[in-house]
Amino acid sequence: MAVRTSDPDAPDAPGALDAFRALLTEPGRLLLAGLRDIDPDRELAVATRLRRDHPPELVAAAIGQARLRQRAAAKFGPDAERMYFTPDGVEQATRAPVATWRARRFAALGVSRVADLCCGVGGDALALARAGLTVLAVDRSPLACAVAEANAAALGLADRVTVRCAAVEDTDVRGYDGVFVDPARRRAGGGRRIFDPEAYSPPLSWAVALAAEVPYAALKIAPGVPHEAVPAQAEAEWVSDRGDVKEAVLWFGTGPAAPRRATLLPGGHTLTGTARPAPAGPPGRYLYEPDGAVIRASLVADVAEQVAGRLLDPAIAYIASDELRPTPYATAYEITDVLPFGVKRLRALLRERGVGTVTIKKRGSAVTPEELRSWLRPSGPHASTLFLTRIGTAPTVLIGHPA
Repeated sequence: MAVRTSDPDAPDAPGALDAFRALLTEPGRLLLAGLRDIDPDRELAVATRLRRDHPPELVAAAIGQARLRQRAAAKFGPDAERMYFTPDGVEQATRAPVATWRARRFAALGVSRVADLCCGVGGDALALARAGLTVLAVDRSPLACAVAEANAAALGLADRVTVRCAAVEDTDVRGYDGVFVDPARRRAGGGRRIFDPEAYSPPLSWAVALAAEVPYAALKIAPGVPHEAVPAQAEAEWVSDRGDVKEAVLWFGTGPAAPRRATLLPGGHTLTGTARPAPAGPPGRYLYEPDGAVIRASLVADVAEQVAGRLLDPAIAYIASDELRPTPYATAYEITDVLPFGVKRLRALLRERGVGTVTIKKRGSAVTPEELRSWLRPSGPHASTLFLTRIGTAPTVLIGHPA
């Protein structure tokens, strides 16, 4: 959950720190508490009323913070009602379960003192503290540090979290047995994502060098990082939450035995192995769709082995099998039809079966689900799942339903 400003070298907006500190005063706290359930459609009327008794700057700050808390609830859960945020903090924050998982991994490794570098508003620092670790949280933004400090106090974790406003490159991590680094991965001003790890701020090479100074380190990177960019000494872990791949982390100090890991939350299922090819073969009675973390970690072959399956195509992560075997790492579908892709034939088949609700999935097809839905114009009481793919060079559609 660690977040930081998109441009680490840009100063905080003028007056932003003073406006935030005003929210920590007694009048600011009371005002913010009264805005917990504010309706966005009534903000103007509420602001007009509150300005009769409060400074306009405080009202604006409180309403803005209330809005951020509402947005943050999807990621931070009930804690969001007590926490403080910045716009970048909400936008770039990772879901709480992901940070909790990572903090528990640190704790299981025996880490007791950890430096959270590029801490932003402190989401990861809070998760680490809740896991029983003592945390040094560092960021160069005075506003981010003030927010992180307020969040630690609000959640009763101030005794475990020390916040320091400084450049992470100047931070001495001697005496810590763990380091977590979440570098900026966006262009200045909240712009495009950065995919080159050496263009992160700080760059991946700096973070890798820092990892060598402590027993354990975790470096957060973009989930789409190419495998060739992963250092040989690192374990690369991809984490999904409720089916959505949320992040990738490079772990140092955990050993090279299993260089790839896919973790699925909220269940905490974790699969380790080495990227290897899987056999390919014809469609079967069942089709397995691996979780995105499994695909990113290139562990599809391991899942295919679990379900006695094979890939429909060597380059596409759909697994065919004649057996229904339970696995947390893929969703199984029972397949009723396999046919060459053709809109006319597919539309006729769905109408014949009264299929009005279609879930469309695709891999290896140039057709978008939106396009196909508009062409099919489905109607009827039944539901089906369509898989648009290819087998060899042949565009193919498989029809089925969750097993």
